Amino acid sequence: MKRKKIKLFDVINNTVLILIAAICVYPFLYIFFVACSDGAFLARGQVTFFPKGFNLEAFKYVLNNNDLNVFGGLLNSFIYTAAGTFVAIAATYITAYALSRPQLKQRYVLMGLFTITWVFEAGIIPQYIIYSACGFVNNPLVMIIPSMINTQFLIICKTYLEGIPLELEEAAVVDGANQFQILAKVFMPISKPILATIGTFYAVQIWNQYLVPQMYLKDEQFQTIQQVLKQVVITSGDSSTTFRNVVQNGILLNQQNLKAAAIFVAMVPIICVYPFVQKYFKKGILIGSVKG
Repeated sequence: MKRKKIKLFDVINNTVLILIAAICVYPFLYIFFVACSDGAFLARGQVTFFPKGFNLEAFKYVLNNNDLNVFGGLLNSFIYTAAGTFVAIAATYITAYALSRPQLKQRYVLMGLFTITWVFEAGIIPQYIIYSACGFVNNPLVMIIPSMINTQFLIICKTYLEGIPLELEEAAVVDGANQFQILAKVFMPISKPILATIGTFYAVQIWNQYLVPQMYLKDEQFQTIQQVLKQVVITSGDSSTTFRNVVQNGILLNQQNLKAAAIFVAMVPIICVYPFVQKYFKKGILIGSVKG
Protein backbone atom coordinates (compact mmCIF):
# COMPACT_ATOMS: atom_id res chain seq x y z
CA MET A 1 0.00 0.00 0.00
CA LYS A 2 2.83 2.36 0.90
CA ARG A 3 4.58 1.66 -2.41
CA LYS A 4 1.39 2.42 -4.31
CA LYS A 5 1.10 5.77 -2.56
CA ILE A 6 4.72 6.58 -3.40
CA LYS A 7 4.18 5.66 -7.07
CA LEU A 8 0.99 7.74 -7.20
CA PHE A 9 2.85 10.69 -5.67
CA ASP A 10 5.64 10.31 -8.25
CA VAL A 11 3.11 10.26 -11.09
CA ILE A 12 1.38 13.40 -9.81
CA ASN A 13 4.70 15.13 -9.19
CA ASN A 14 6.02 14.31 -12.67
CA THR A 15 2.75 15.39 -14.27
CA VAL A 16 2.81 18.74 -12.49
CA LEU A 17 6.46 19.29 -13.46
CA ILE A 18 5.70 18.47 -17.10
CA LEU A 19 2.80 20.94 -17.11
CA ILE A 20 4.98 23.66 -15.57
CA ALA A 21 7.71 22.97 -18.14
CA ALA A 22 5.17 23.13 -20.97
CA ILE A 23 3.83 26.46 -19.69
CA CYS A 24 7.39 27.86 -19.51
CA VAL A 25 8.40 26.60 -22.96
CA TYR A 26 5.17 27.57 -24.75
CA PRO A 27 5.92 31.33 -25.12
CA PHE A 28 9.36 30.64 -26.63
CA LEU A 29 7.95 28.14 -29.13
CA TYR A 30 5.07 30.42 -30.02
CA ILE A 31 7.38 33.36 -30.71
CA PHE A 32 9.58 31.11 -32.87
CA PHE A 33 6.63 29.68 -34.82
CA VAL A 34 5.20 33.15 -35.46
CA ALA A 35 8.60 34.31 -36.72
CA CYS A 36 8.79 31.29 -39.06
CA SER A 37 5.29 31.72 -40.52
CA ASP A 38 4.31 33.38 -43.77
CA GLY A 39 2.93 36.85 -43.09
CA ALA A 40 -0.10 36.15 -45.26
CA PHE A 41 -1.29 33.43 -42.87
CA LEU A 42 -0.61 35.67 -39.88
CA ALA A 43 -2.64 38.50 -41.41
CA ARG A 44 -5.61 36.15 -41.82
CA GLY A 45 -5.28 34.89 -38.25
CA GLN A 46 -4.60 31.31 -39.34
CA VAL A 47 -1.53 30.77 -37.14
CA THR A 48 -2.63 29.55 -33.71
CA PHE A 49 0.53 27.71 -32.66
CA PHE A 50 2.39 25.71 -35.30
CA PRO A 51 3.88 27.73 -38.17
CA LYS A 52 2.26 27.95 -41.58
CA GLY A 53 4.38 28.53 -44.66
CA PHE A 54 7.57 27.74 -42.71
CA ASN A 55 10.51 29.96 -43.65
CA LEU A 56 13.46 31.78 -42.08
CA GLU A 57 13.22 34.96 -44.13
CA ALA A 58 12.15 37.05 -41.14
CA PHE A 59 15.38 36.20 -39.31
CA LYS A 60 17.48 37.02 -42.38
CA TYR A 61 15.71 40.34 -42.82
CA VAL A 62 16.04 41.34 -39.16
CA LEU A 63 19.75 40.50 -38.97
CA ASN A 64 20.72 41.99 -42.34
CA ASN A 65 18.76 45.26 -42.15
CA ASN A 66 21.24 47.96 -41.15
CA ASP A 67 18.47 50.46 -40.38
CA LEU A 68 17.18 48.24 -37.57
CA ASN A 69 20.68 47.68 -36.12
CA VAL A 70 19.63 44.38 -34.52
CA PHE A 71 22.97 42.75 -35.31
CA GLY A 72 24.86 45.75 -33.90
CA GLY A 73 22.78 45.63 -30.71
CA LEU A 74 23.45 41.90 -30.38
CA LEU A 75 27.17 42.44 -30.80
CA ASN A 76 27.26 45.23 -28.21
CA SER A 77 25.23 43.19 -25.72
CA PHE A 78 27.50 40.20 -26.24
CA ILE A 79 30.62 42.30 -25.56
CA TYR A 80 29.09 43.94 -22.49
CA THR A 81 27.86 40.61 -21.14
CA ALA A 82 31.12 38.74 -21.72
CA ALA A 83 33.36 41.48 -20.32
CA GLY A 84 30.97 42.42 -17.51
CA THR A 85 30.49 38.82 -16.40
CA PHE A 86 34.23 38.15 -16.32
CA VAL A 87 34.95 41.31 -14.31
CA ALA A 88 32.00 40.70 -11.98
CA ILE A 89 32.96 37.08 -11.26
CA ALA A 90 36.56 38.10 -10.51
CA ALA A 91 35.58 41.02 -8.28
CA THR A 92 32.85 39.13 -6.45
CA TYR A 93 34.93 36.01 -5.87
CA ILE A 94 38.00 37.87 -4.62
CA THR A 95 35.87 40.04 -2.32
CA ALA A 96 33.96 37.02 -1.02
CA TYR A 97 37.23 35.21 -0.38
CA ALA A 98 38.57 38.14 1.65
CA LEU A 99 35.34 38.47 3.65
CA SER A 100 35.29 34.74 4.41
CA ARG A 101 38.79 34.69 5.98
CA PRO A 102 38.82 34.73 9.82
CA GLN A 103 42.10 36.65 9.83
CA LEU A 104 40.35 39.71 8.36
CA LYS A 105 39.17 41.32 11.60
CA GLN A 106 37.04 43.99 9.92
CA ARG A 107 35.11 41.53 7.75
CA TYR A 108 31.81 42.00 9.62
CA VAL A 109 32.00 45.78 9.30
CA LEU A 110 32.75 45.52 5.59
CA MET A 111 29.96 43.02 5.07
CA GLY A 112 27.62 45.36 6.89
CA LEU A 113 28.52 48.19 4.52
CA PHE A 114 27.82 45.97 1.52
CA THR A 115 24.47 44.99 3.03
CA ILE A 116 23.52 48.64 3.55
CA THR A 117 24.06 49.36 -0.14
CA TRP A 118 21.86 46.37 -0.95
CA VAL A 119 18.97 47.44 1.28
CA PHE A 120 19.09 51.21 0.73
CA GLU A 121 19.44 52.89 -2.67
CA ALA A 122 20.04 56.59 -3.21
CA GLY A 123 17.77 56.78 -6.26
CA ILE A 124 18.11 57.44 -9.96
CA ILE A 125 18.97 61.16 -9.83
CA PRO A 126 21.85 60.90 -7.32
CA GLN A 127 23.08 57.86 -9.21
CA TYR A 128 23.05 59.81 -12.49
CA ILE A 129 24.97 62.69 -10.90
CA ILE A 130 27.66 60.34 -9.60
CA TYR A 131 27.90 58.36 -12.85
CA SER A 132 28.13 61.58 -14.82
CA ALA A 133 30.92 62.87 -12.56
CA CYS A 134 32.78 59.59 -13.05
CA GLY A 135 32.52 59.86 -16.84
CA PHE A 136 30.12 56.98 -17.41
CA VAL A 137 27.70 58.89 -19.66
CA ASN A 138 28.04 57.57 -23.22
CA ASN A 139 30.74 55.25 -21.95
CA PRO A 140 30.34 51.45 -22.45
CA LEU A 141 32.10 50.90 -19.12
CA VAL A 142 28.83 51.86 -17.42
CA MET A 143 27.66 48.32 -18.26
CA ILE A 144 30.69 46.75 -16.57
CA ILE A 145 32.18 48.68 -13.66
CA PRO A 146 29.33 50.11 -11.49
CA SER A 147 27.52 46.77 -11.09
CA MET A 148 30.51 44.44 -10.87
CA ILE A 149 29.67 43.40 -7.28
CA ASN A 150 26.09 42.43 -6.49
CA THR A 151 25.65 42.07 -2.72
CA GLN A 152 23.24 39.15 -3.04
CA PHE A 153 25.66 37.18 -5.21
CA LEU A 154 28.50 38.20 -2.90
CA ILE A 155 26.68 36.64 0.06
CA ILE A 156 26.04 33.43 -1.87
CA CYS A 157 29.71 33.20 -2.88
CA LYS A 158 30.90 34.04 0.65
CA THR A 159 28.67 31.34 2.12
CA TYR A 160 30.13 28.78 -0.26
CA LEU A 161 33.72 29.69 0.60
CA GLU A 162 32.98 29.56 4.32
CA GLY A 163 31.82 25.98 3.82
CA ILE A 164 35.22 24.86 2.52
CA PRO A 165 37.23 23.14 5.30
CA LEU A 166 39.89 25.36 6.86
CA GLU A 167 42.27 22.39 6.85
CA LEU A 168 42.83 22.92 3.12
CA GLU A 169 44.03 26.46 3.71
CA GLU A 170 46.15 25.43 6.70
CA ALA A 171 47.83 22.69 4.65
CA ALA A 172 48.61 25.18 1.90
CA VAL A 173 50.08 27.62 4.44
CA VAL A 174 52.32 24.86 5.82
CA ASP A 175 53.53 24.26 2.25
CA GLY A 176 54.52 27.92 2.01
CA ALA A 177 51.63 29.23 -0.10
CA ASN A 178 50.57 32.86 0.25
CA GLN A 179 46.96 34.10 0.07
CA PHE A 180 47.00 34.61 -3.69
CA GLN A 181 48.31 31.09 -4.27
CA ILE A 182 45.73 29.67 -1.87
CA LEU A 183 42.98 31.52 -3.72
CA ALA A 184 44.15 30.44 -7.18
CA LYS A 185 45.36 26.88 -6.54
CA VAL A 186 43.26 25.66 -3.61
CA PHE A 187 39.90 27.44 -3.61
CA MET A 188 39.21 28.20 -7.27
CA PRO A 189 39.51 24.61 -8.57
CA ILE A 190 36.79 23.49 -6.15
CA SER A 191 34.60 26.56 -6.70
CA LYS A 192 33.24 25.71 -10.15
CA PRO A 193 29.62 25.37 -8.93
CA ILE A 194 29.49 28.80 -7.34
CA LEU A 195 31.43 30.46 -10.17
CA ALA A 196 29.01 28.98 -12.71
CA THR A 197 26.03 30.08 -10.62
CA ILE A 198 27.00 33.69 -10.04
CA GLY A 199 28.34 33.86 -13.61
CA THR A 200 24.92 32.87 -14.95
CA PHE A 201 23.20 35.40 -12.71
CA TYR A 202 25.52 38.19 -13.81
CA ALA A 203 25.24 37.27 -17.50
CA VAL A 204 21.43 37.30 -17.41
CA GLN A 205 21.43 40.55 -15.44
CA ILE A 206 23.73 42.36 -17.87
CA TRP A 207 22.10 40.97 -21.01
CA ASN A 208 18.59 41.95 -19.89
CA GLN A 209 19.64 45.37 -18.57
CA TYR A 210 17.52 48.13 -20.08
CA LEU A 211 17.31 51.11 -17.72
CA VAL A 212 21.07 51.68 -17.37
CA PRO A 213 21.91 51.68 -21.11
CA GLN A 214 18.77 53.69 -21.87
CA MET A 215 19.89 56.39 -19.41
CA TYR A 216 23.61 56.48 -20.14
CA LEU A 217 24.28 55.11 -23.63
CA LYS A 218 22.85 57.66 -26.03
CA ASP A 219 24.96 57.00 -29.13
CA GLU A 220 23.58 54.38 -31.49
CA GLN A 221 26.97 52.68 -31.76
CA PHE A 222 26.85 51.78 -28.05
CA GLN A 223 23.21 50.64 -27.84
CA THR A 224 22.30 47.19 -26.52
CA ILE A 225 19.86 44.71 -28.02
CA GLN A 226 17.25 45.71 -25.42
CA GLN A 227 17.38 49.32 -26.62
CA VAL A 228 17.13 48.17 -30.22
CA LEU A 229 14.12 46.00 -29.39
CA LYS A 230 12.42 48.95 -27.75
CA GLN A 231 12.93 51.02 -30.88
CA VAL A 232 11.83 48.43 -33.42
CA VAL A 233 9.04 46.74 -31.46
CA ILE A 234 7.46 49.38 -29.21
CA THR A 235 8.04 52.71 -30.99
CA SER A 236 5.21 54.52 -32.73
CA GLY A 237 4.22 53.81 -36.30
CA ASP A 238 5.80 56.96 -37.70
CA SER A 239 9.29 55.88 -36.60
CA SER A 240 11.76 55.07 -39.35
CA THR A 241 12.87 51.98 -37.47
CA THR A 242 9.37 50.47 -37.14
CA PHE A 243 8.77 47.28 -39.11
CA ARG A 244 6.79 47.57 -42.32
CA ASN A 245 5.33 44.85 -44.49
CA VAL A 246 7.88 43.64 -47.02
CA VAL A 247 8.09 40.84 -49.55
CA GLN A 248 11.34 38.88 -49.53
CA ASN A 249 11.98 35.94 -51.87
CA GLY A 250 8.28 35.74 -52.61
CA ILE A 251 7.26 35.57 -48.92
CA LEU A 252 5.26 38.25 -47.18
CA LEU A 253 6.85 39.50 -43.97
CA ASN A 254 4.56 41.61 -41.81
CA GLN A 255 5.04 43.33 -38.48
CA GLN A 256 3.98 40.28 -36.45
CA ASN A 257 6.60 37.83 -37.61
CA LEU A 258 9.32 40.48 -37.97
CA LYS A 259 8.82 41.58 -34.36
CA ALA A 260 8.71 37.94 -33.25
CA ALA A 261 11.97 37.28 -35.11
CA ALA A 262 13.67 40.24 -33.41
CA ILE A 263 12.45 39.13 -29.96
CA PHE A 264 13.55 35.52 -30.51
CA VAL A 265 16.98 36.60 -31.77
CA ALA A 266 17.42 38.63 -28.58
CA MET A 267 16.45 35.67 -26.36
CA VAL A 268 18.51 32.88 -27.94
CA PRO A 269 22.08 33.90 -26.93
CA ILE A 270 21.41 34.10 -23.20
CA ILE A 271 19.30 30.92 -23.27
CA CYS A 272 22.21 29.06 -24.86
CA VAL A 273 24.39 29.83 -21.83
CA TYR A 274 22.41 27.64 -19.44
CA PRO A 275 23.19 24.16 -20.92
CA PHE A 276 26.92 24.77 -20.38
CA VAL A 277 26.54 25.60 -16.68
CA GLN A 278 23.55 23.41 -15.84
CA LYS A 279 25.58 20.64 -14.20
CA TYR A 280 27.06 23.16 -11.74
CA PHE A 281 24.00 25.37 -11.38
CA LYS A 282 21.86 23.13 -9.15
CA LYS A 283 24.65 22.64 -6.61
CA GLY A 284 25.61 26.30 -6.63
CA ILE A 285 22.11 27.68 -6.19
CA LEU A 286 21.51 25.50 -3.11
CA ILE A 287 24.61 26.77 -1.32
CA GLY A 288 23.88 27.33 2.34
CA SER A 289 20.52 25.53 2.35
CA VAL A 290 21.84 22.55 4.30
CA LYS A 291 24.59 24.28 6.23
CA GLY A 292 24.37 23.65 9.98
